[in-house]
Amino acid sequence: MAENRYKETVNLPITDFPIRASLQDREPHWLQQWPLLPQPETTTAGFVLHDGPPYPNGNIHMGHALNKILKDIIVRYQRMSGGAAAYVPGWDCHGLPIEVQVLKESGVTDQAVIKSDIAAFRKTCELFARRYVDTQRDDFKRLGIHAVWENPYLTLNPSYETAVLTSFARMAENGIVYQGRKPIHWCMECQTALAEAEIEHADHRSPSVYVAFRVAQTALALPENTAFAVWTTTPWTLPANVAVAAHPELSYTLLGFTPTPPRRGKKS
Repeated sequence: MAENRYKETVNLPITDFPIRASLQDREPHWLQQWPLLPQPETTTAGFVLHDGPPYPNGNIHMGHALNKILKDIIVRYQRMSGGAAAYVPGWDCHGLPIEVQVLKESGVTDQAVIKSDIAAFRKTCELFARRYVDTQRDDFKRLGIHAVWENPYLTLNPSYETAVLTSFARMAENGIVYQGRKPIHWCMECQTALAEAEIEHADHRSPSVYVAFRVAQTALALPENTAFAVWTTTPWTLPANVAVAAHPELSYTLLGFTPTPPRRGKKS
């Protein structure tokens, strides 16, 4: 053989896919094609995924990408299985995350300035939220998420707020809503209430203690000063303890012991 052409002896697949990805040239083409895919109407779709709304308080990050891509996989699977599935995006446009970013952007740190014109501050927060709704929506489209992007739900829309108030009024009329007492965490720096999910507790190490809960009265013939031995790793909860529960079907052992005086450290 005058010339060995080894590549012609190898059985390789034939494809028109280019060797170079050329992402910067191909991405705009993809972005133009994706919106042309048929999107089921939410009123006729058998499977409708209303997105758990993110805060529009900045650019998207890897957490947003993971969240949206996983949801998009579920919706696409439903469609590929023959069902009519729709993905309705949304944004939570109220709350501390947006207020904090607005304060950082404006450079205002005096709470008195904000409280002097609370209406103007709320309007600024609204404009900030709407701006990042558009920014995040464009970025989500670039991730290839197929959703009803032109008709999302925003918690600041009057129609959404009206629906919330209507639902609350219906629950109140049915006696589901009641007035009670519950501790609410308050941020002294931001001057606003905090959700429990927003609280980050510092690491704390507490000593474990044994406590004797003396029996006040009983129908049993127990010796004087009988007590239940209790062990706890949360000693700060002891002032709230009012009783010890005993199981009626379990066996308990009565033991006698002599308490050991606590050790005292050496004085320096």
